[in-house]
Amino acid sequence: MRDNPTLKGVPLAVGGDAARRGVIATCNYEARHFGVHSAMPTAQALLRCPHLIVIPPSMEKYREVSQQITAIYRDYTELVEPLSLDEAYLDVTHSVQHHGSGTLIAEEIRTRIAHTVGITASAGVAPNKFLAKIASDWHKPDGLFVIRPKEVAAFIAALPIAKVFGVGKVTAAKLQSLGVTTCLDLQSWSMYELENQFGKFGGRLYELCRGIDHREVSANRERKSISVEETYTQDLPSLATCIAELPALIATLERRMQRANVSKGIHKLFVKIRFSNFKHTTAECLATQLHPLTLQQLMTAAFQRGNLPVRLLGIGIRLRHDSEQMQGSLFEVS
Repeated sequence: MRDNPTLKGVPLAVGGDAARRGVIATCNYEARHFGVHSAMPTAQALLRCPHLIVIPPSMEKYREVSQQITAIYRDYTELVEPLSLDEAYLDVTHSVQHHGSGTLIAEEIRTRIAHTVGITASAGVAPNKFLAKIASDWHKPDGLFVIRPKEVAAFIAALPIAKVFGVGKVTAAKLQSLGVTTCLDLQSWSMYELENQFGKFGGRLYELCRGIDHREVSANRERKSISVEETYTQDLPSLATCIAELPALIATLERRMQRANVSKGIHKLFVKIRFSNFKHTTAECLATQLHPLTLQQLMTAAFQRGNLPVRLLGIGIRLRHDSEQMQGSLFEVS
């Protein structure tokens, strides 16, 4: 839209070709009005919005813009934690700009992005990462929302539980069946009750429903994994045809690993399969190197979980961290 003004005001999406089972990467608000959203198959998006214009991604352009925006961030703080090409956390507690006022800094950053890059940006200002992320989505597009410390209790009490980070459709439905629709509803639950219902995540829910988040902004966030995946125009009908795709996937993964220049060693290998019924499964095991035979064994284990034609294959590595020690081979399938 920035580079071609004729696209402003019309339903527009970036994504893959519908004929090749492409998916939508992102779309403008005109397209969202028709129910189009990211991760939706392009073919389905075109059914919802027949006059949708779909253009292919331009990753080099996005990286260039991302670098421009990151350079603006660093004029205010070195504590910048990127989440993606177009999203980041900033800790401006000790910034000398505007005496550390998060609100004034956020407004100035948004203005500079608009003037120098030519795109809009939304921002959220809050005492912690959890609340700042929610605030950044509150006044999209091109908005600013501030949650001051004294406003946290009232804001979080009215917050729908589905807005809490990590609460997906399944968890939200379970909570609603238990009579929980807002964070205030959840605050009556004890830590024990939440952990009994939701395991380890229950403890996280106990804090988040109170607006508590102790995570710091990390400027040196460690990369945890590298992966590749391919969606096929026609379903792969058998395990043998899936295994035949492994060499091409491995070659792509090796190139990606080389570009990433990761210093940490391999901790695990994994294989992801999405079947023709859209159900997916992942198999992984401990490993120290990218071994084709191990990936073939993982693929076999994963395929046997569904034993159906396959529309998507993915392979990847999980990287070792200093606290992790190698053990014997262990398979995990989910």
